[in-house]
Amino acid sequence: AVIGRYKLSVQTGSSSPANLGTFVLLFNPWSSGDDVFMPNKAECEEYVLEEFGIIFAGNKNHISGFGWNFGQFQGDTLNICLSILDRSLYYRQDPVTDVSHRHDPRYLGRVLSAMVNANDDQGVVLGNWSGKYEGGKNPSSWTGSGEILQSWKKSGFKPVKYGQCWVFAAVLTTVLRCLGIPTRTITNFSSAHDADGNLRVDEFYDADGNHLERGADSVWNFHVWNESWFTRNDLGPSYSGWQILDATPQEESGGIYQCGPASRHAIKEGEVDLDYDCPFVFAEVNADCMYWNYDSATGKKTLIFSKSTEIGDSISTKAVGRDDRVDVTSDYKYEEGSAKERDIFKKARKKLGLEDKFDPTAPTQEEIEQKPDISGKFKVAGSLEVGKDLHLLLVLENLQSDAKTVNVNMTAWSTLYTRRPVREIWKDSISVTLAPKEEKHFPIKIKYPEYQQQLTTDKTIQVTAICHVEDGIQVLVQRNITLDNPAIDIQVLGEAKVNKEVVVEVAFTNPINTEVKDCVLQVQGSDLLQGILELRIPPLKASEKSSTKFKLIPSEAGPKHLLVNFSCDKFADIKTFKMVNV
Repeated sequence: AVIGRYKLSVQTGSSSPANLGTFVLLFNPWSSGDDVFMPNKAECEEYVLEEFGIIFAGNKNHISGFGWNFGQFQGDTLNICLSILDRSLYYRQDPVTDVSHRHDPRYLGRVLSAMVNANDDQGVVLGNWSGKYEGGKNPSSWTGSGEILQSWKKSGFKPVKYGQCWVFAAVLTTVLRCLGIPTRTITNFSSAHDADGNLRVDEFYDADGNHLERGADSVWNFHVWNESWFTRNDLGPSYSGWQILDATPQEESGGIYQCGPASRHAIKEGEVDLDYDCPFVFAEVNADCMYWNYDSATGKKTLIFSKSTEIGDSISTKAVGRDDRVDVTSDYKYEEGSAKERDIFKKARKKLGLEDKFDPTAPTQEEIEQKPDISGKFKVAGSLEVGKDLHLLLVLENLQSDAKTVNVNMTAWSTLYTRRPVREIWKDSISVTLAPKEEKHFPIKIKYPEYQQQLTTDKTIQVTAICHVEDGIQVLVQRNITLDNPAIDIQVLGEAKVNKEVVVEVAFTNPINTEVKDCVLQVQGSDLLQGILELRIPPLKASEKSSTKFKLIPSEAGPKHLLVNFSCDKFADIKTFKMVNV
């Protein structure tokens, strides 16, 4: 049966039917006959009924997580989810056919992956990766889907400004869970955006070590998509189970910005010819990475090095029934660097016709196999916290048995989480002589006042050193750094009971030696309070502690999550959450 709103009437004898009202039919993951049947009850609880989630972010060296209020059973959410279906391009073009397909989670997953972004169809959320968010909300400032869905409805279905990948994934989770399809968010670290479909991403740097925006390929510090659970009658039983859907508008599929469902099993086995969008998803977790030096004067590019183990790291999701991270990388690919993993990569290339086709942009085998004379890496020394100076070490090692002279050009840029460079923070160059087999450490200090104005709200910095070795090949050393916000503390004062007031205290200490102002605290949590509570807090002098109290009246028993977001002029979106047992 198709899901949606039904009229129910009863007829006795020859009398005219009496209308009894309406009901909404949803998918049922508890029912063994349903396409979304999930045999594990604890998983049903987590992936359909749980209104709180943790989304993982940061980078592969430094994974962090923040809470999200999906709120799929709050207020008017179900009605809004049903109206999303009735506003899709598919429905507008052919309503009868569209509705007749609404029994199929494959179809609905694909339609909703298009409708959650605003491209093509005036969908729910408008993406913005510019670093400038005038006329809307910074994507980092949202902490729940409810506010986004409500705004979309209240504005007469105008796209809500602005979203980035985790916002699209979180809203899609809300909509699919609301309709009864088990769904979760997945974070892929060092995620490839392979725009030209050659299973390779190319990054370009100039001689000074600046990361250039050339070509459409990119590697994001992290990217968030969804997995939904349903059968694939079109592909066969081994491809059922978790299916990848991605509502972030990256590449068109079938002429519009939609992605999936791609069977996770198909991705692992390199079956990139199966529906839908497997090549793009396969590349996100498997693409090879090429780093080039580009000379803008001559237009010449020289391969610095290539890496086949860079992409698709620490693929993460929230654990069932607890607030922990689970690593699911091995469900997406065989062990990185293993013979099996390389075989699957070759199989995928072959299916895409890349093995037999000459690619003039590809490096030669000779370029790929060239061996550098030195190696380098950046090490972090000390804490990575907004408000503190940044201490790094550049470690250079001579791999040869003769001395080497190296000229090193270093830069640090503030970036978005997509590694798009935004503003230069610092640059320096040094000339070094390394004795045979010698390792040297060079300390780097970037002071807080140097980076404070330049930092984006993603709090990410890319540090690069390009090492010009005399009579040798260049060596690129880079590190993406994500800074942590200072901590914020939540205490529930007393026992939380249904329909009884309970006091909560939120404390924050200003960690920097200047005053912070424009302080705002936002609080939300399904079944703990209605909507969003916003509290203005007076300015805080250097090292001053603020303590704010407010009351909650929980409406339902059980483990509930309170989400807090604190912002001021020097720190954006300091987020934390606390489980409250009602």
